[in-house]
Amino acid sequence: MYDIIFANNKTRGTTLTDQLKGKKPLFSCVIGVTETAKIPGISAAGKNPDITDYTPPADVELLQLGRCKCIPGVPVTPEGIPTPALITMSALKLADIPSLVVSAGLQVKPYVPFLDLGGKPGRDIRTGRALDNAEEVMNRAKIAGENLSKTADYLVIGESIPGGTTTALGILLAMGIDAKGKVSSSMPNNPHELKIKTVEEGLKASGAKVGDFAQDPIKAVSSVGDPMIPAHAGLVLGAADRVPVIMAGGTQMAAALAVVKASNSTVLDNVAIGTTRWVITDKTSDLKGLVAEIADVPILATDLNFGQSSFDGLKAYEAGVVKEGVGAGGAAMAAMLKSKGKITKEVLLREIEKNYRQILKV
Repeated sequence: MYDIIFANNKTRGTTLTDQLKGKKPLFSCVIGVTETAKIPGISAAGKNPDITDYTPPADVELLQLGRCKCIPGVPVTPEGIPTPALITMSALKLADIPSLVVSAGLQVKPYVPFLDLGGKPGRDIRTGRALDNAEEVMNRAKIAGENLSKTADYLVIGESIPGGTTTALGILLAMGIDAKGKVSSSMPNNPHELKIKTVEEGLKASGAKVGDFAQDPIKAVSSVGDPMIPAHAGLVLGAADRVPVIMAGGTQMAAALAVVKASNSTVLDNVAIGTTRWVITDKTSDLKGLVAEIADVPILATDLNFGQSSFDGLKAYEAGVVKEGVGAGGAAMAAMLKSKGKITKEVLLREIEKNYRQILKV
């Protein structure tokens, strides 16, 4: 139905999609950076590690302006595959969905309006001191979430933070969730060993062991997390009391979900994860397994397929490059639901190709 795959808790997932048909969403994208992304081999969000500070602001500029201002061109992987912000931008544009940018902690500010939660860029998690004011950021985000929930029928909350699957692994392990070998990657060859080694160094530096912060999400995030997670979780905690919230992303959403559950599990009845088919069919990660350890929330995946695309940069998604990010899966789903199915995956692909052609001038 509506080119949406129900990957977990189909009953609640179906009820939710029925409830949201034709309704008006607000899309928000939480952006942040972490020095962890600059560890060689960790992230594909940029041609080289140093450009990762520019990727999140460039992503949201693309969403709101249709082009990037802080960098020439658009964010690409080292192989030249374009950012998933292209999918998100196309979906939001087609369905006329409003978007809000939320800064959790940046080095480079985007040339678009954004809500600043007062967070700082994350340190390298190998220090064991990733963040200073995670609790303050989460509380501010909660207030923002409460207010945003009054402006729309439901919220779709995406993210852009290079290196985010490594920091997500850090949070999950610190909270006692068996996540080794289960987080995703923007690269086809998922560097699990490097991620695990990085997290283990961070836990050791913080004087903690796996599971030590099971009841203390703030400590987990502050030691081996990143600025995006407390901001994202705070928005969910603030909004899901009042309206449904789609947590839009891949395996990083498991870390955000763990933080939400440990902070206030009563809101989970109003929460679902929205992702892409590429994430749930990925053999190198296990979003479903991670979520099963945390809470039985619906996982919905948009059945996007770029196999028939005339552009190699889009076809590469079928080979396991990028997969998700900037809320691509959730935004595509919201476009399909708002249009009551008029926007199909084929309609969306045509729009994505049109924008790809214009932006990359191919």
